[in-house]
Amino acid sequence: MTPLGAVLARRIAAEGPMRLDHYMAECLLNPDHGYYATRDPFGASGDFITAPEISQMFGEVLGLCLAQVWLDQGAPARFILAEPGPGRGTLMADLLRSIAAVPGLSDAAEVHLIEASPTLRAVQRARLGARPVTWHDSLDTLPEGPLFLIANEFLDALPIRQFERRGRAWAERQVGLSPEGALIPGLAPPVALERLEPRLADTAEGDVVEISPGAPAFAGAVAGRIAARGGVAIFIDYGNWRSLGDTFQALRGHTPESPWANPGAADLTAHVAFEPLAEAARAAGARPSAMTPQGVLLERLGITARAERLARGLTGAALDTHIAAHRRLTHPAEMGHLFQTLAITPAGAPLAPGFDPAADPTF
Repeated sequence: MTPLGAVLARRIAAEGPMRLDHYMAECLLNPDHGYYATRDPFGASGDFITAPEISQMFGEVLGLCLAQVWLDQGAPARFILAEPGPGRGTLMADLLRSIAAVPGLSDAAEVHLIEASPTLRAVQRARLGARPVTWHDSLDTLPEGPLFLIANEFLDALPIRQFERRGRAWAERQVGLSPEGALIPGLAPPVALERLEPRLADTAEGDVVEISPGAPAFAGAVAGRIAARGGVAIFIDYGNWRSLGDTFQALRGHTPESPWANPGAADLTAHVAFEPLAEAARAAGARPSAMTPQGVLLERLGITARAERLARGLTGAALDTHIAAHRRLTHPAEMGHLFQTLAITPAGAPLAPGFDPAADPTF
């Protein structure tokens, strides 16, 4: 058992079963033994690889998307360019290189990274070089101003609660102990839940619904800033419009494993439901786009043309790797459809390039 596993086992023995979101938060964010507090998990030598690490093209075309929004909104002389969960800083570095081609844009951007891990802050500082950067522990301390925020694989790491349907009631997933003292999943007694009453229409006995309290709260707070001061938010993550099924998973060394096996030593994530993000944006007075597959968005933003240009100087293995990276980011059988995207802009402002309008005709 990992050191954090031993800590959690003692806590459960003393206090009883632990809610899944509390378990996930401890595994990822415990200051002494948490996953993100103690390591750099990204890349081939880590536990997983994200789109910006696959190819520079990902950040470059998204940077040009932000550039067009900046122009569409009157090219504000100062704006907040923010990224929560920025990993190694690769996406932000690629964005900054891309927007440098637009006169005045780079000078107007104040870079702010939302990152609690000292380990990852040091990696980000090295990646971004001399560029002035301000780090934050949370969204709350970002300064006022137009907000241009991009969140790639951020929401999937926010703690979730799981509920399994039992008749017209719901049993919540908990973490308990086996007779031998190992961490194991279990269920609390079923109870009727008003917030899940609408899901009785599209679920059956035994179905699992996941709720991420932090995801719509974060999206709503971002949308409120955008509604008041302008800007755009782009969320990119694996998921679907609405939660259905158990998607809680652990990854260590690029290999799936039991979420209960090595707490604090494996990455824990769950698929993102985009419907609550759109609802939170509307409630805050902003305009959400339709959910758009990552591959569709990147193609609309010109990733194939960029790939062709970069390929001109490549041969052999380097060219093969480049072609594979383009396919991995865009093809429906790879990340192109598994990953979905959503943009939030001010009500009445032009939609972010590459995104379809939401079906809701309010905006």
